[in-house]
Amino acid sequence: MPPGPPAAGVPGFGPPAGGPPAFGPAQEVAFGPLGRPPVQPSDRPTARPPAGPADPARAIAAGLLNLSGLGLGYVLVRRRLLALLCVAATAALLTLALPADPDGVPGWALIGYGVLLLGAVADGARIGLRAPATAVQIKPVVAIVLGLALLAVPAGGAVAYGGLRDDAVEQRLLDRLDSADALVKEASGQDFAEARADYRTALGRYRDLAEDHPDSRAAHRVHDSLDAYYKAVSAPYADGEHCAAVAPLEHLRSVPGTIDRAVLGSLASWPDKPLAASLLKCGTGKLGAAESDGEGGELGQLLRTFPESAQADQVEPAVRAAVERRAGELKGADPCTATRALRRIGDTAKRLPAPVPAHLRGGVATAVEDGAYACGIDQFKDKKFSAAHTSLTDFAGTYKNDERRARAQQVAIAAEIAKLRPTAGDRLPPKGAPGGSRMDMVISNDGPDPVEVLYTGPVTGRITIAACGSCKTYPTETAGRGKACKASGKSYPKRTLRLPAGTYHFLHKPGGRDATASGRAAGGRIQSGYSYTQCSYVVRSELGADL
Repeated sequence: MPPGPPAAGVPGFGPPAGGPPAFGPAQEVAFGPLGRPPVQPSDRPTARPPAGPADPARAIAAGLLNLSGLGLGYVLVRRRLLALLCVAATAALLTLALPADPDGVPGWALIGYGVLLLGAVADGARIGLRAPATAVQIKPVVAIVLGLALLAVPAGGAVAYGGLRDDAVEQRLLDRLDSADALVKEASGQDFAEARADYRTALGRYRDLAEDHPDSRAAHRVHDSLDAYYKAVSAPYADGEHCAAVAPLEHLRSVPGTIDRAVLGSLASWPDKPLAASLLKCGTGKLGAAESDGEGGELGQLLRTFPESAQADQVEPAVRAAVERRAGELKGADPCTATRALRRIGDTAKRLPAPVPAHLRGGVATAVEDGAYACGIDQFKDKKFSAAHTSLTDFAGTYKNDERRARAQQVAIAAEIAKLRPTAGDRLPPKGAPGGSRMDMVISNDGPDPVEVLYTGPVTGRITIAACGSCKTYPTETAGRGKACKASGKSYPKRTLRLPAGTYHFLHKPGGRDATASGRAAGGRIQSGYSYTQCSYVVRSELGADL
């Protein structure tokens, strides 16, 4: 019977019965859980090589190599990631440090980097102490020498950075110097009064550079900048503007109080001569033109500041020449202007210290006296009667020993009359009295106040008539003309004038402190062979009282 199918059962993996022989020994394939193939030995994670024996030399070498900041100690012990971290930290520090800044690297960055570097040194030494067999094989002595040699990297970097920082500091100082120079250049185009603050600012910067950074390149250039500074400030002197140059030169003369004389050199004393020259030129130019400041002006300042200078010796001749020039103008068309100039010169001369002699002041005073008289006479001739009266009255009151005093009083009387009666000033009153007969003029006062009578004509003078104690004012002009000085049995105060014949102008004005009446001027002719009377009385109306 033919063979049937094989019996049912669990199939096997061996060779079939009666089949060819199996190749090699039979192998079993086992499946792990979840049907995954089993892990082969070659697929397991590689374990860290075991630590080698302690090697202090390697530890020192690794620490020293890490001190370079390049992580070479980690390279020695095969810790590449840590080496990259060291390089990254060093690169970050360089990014902060470069380009070099005068203020240097921020403190927090230096502290942080130092802590990191020391940590890398300690960690590298720790790892290097028991480095695995896979670590780079290098003789310990060579590694230590190499580590010490690589210390030159951070040391050299620090030195190089210090040089770069010094250059940055120098550049900052040079920029500061340039800014001060630019400030001076800008200020030089302005008036000194406006530019004074800028000049002081620039001077302060020069001082700071010279004193705080004496060894810098900027400090070595300060003297040249100061030379330009002096030229800019003293420009008015160079341009011949002596009055405008005084304040700038005074400022330059004070600079040694701010900047050391060793830095200034010859500049320290340079302003003295220009200032003395400017004071002389300005002071003499102002003689007679400017009011006195009470200190003698620029000439007084010159004599007090530079008493031994050549310019001080020129003050007296300059004042004398100015007086002579103005005195010569007293005979010209405008003696009043010359007199005012002489008064100003006199005020200045009074305040000048030695060596200006007293006789120079006396010469000025004499010229002023001559000018006061000449001015009053000229004002009368120009019909400026009020000014002439004031000038000549002041002259007579001031110069009581002057031989022209009586003449000044004559003209002052005529000027006072002419203020109310201009024809009285048609000509100067005659100096002397004419000869021949004289006529009496009796003037009575029928008023309650004293009365002063001024007259000018062939002769000029004034008299005062006492008040009439029992007399009253009159309500109208008509009443006064009809009744004044006519009361029978009444004695009126009176004065008698003896006048040569001629045309006269009279002014009656009230005297006494309490008098309020206005004066009145009139005129008339005195003829030979007659006697004359006048009566002075007061008319009071709603508008006031009049003589």
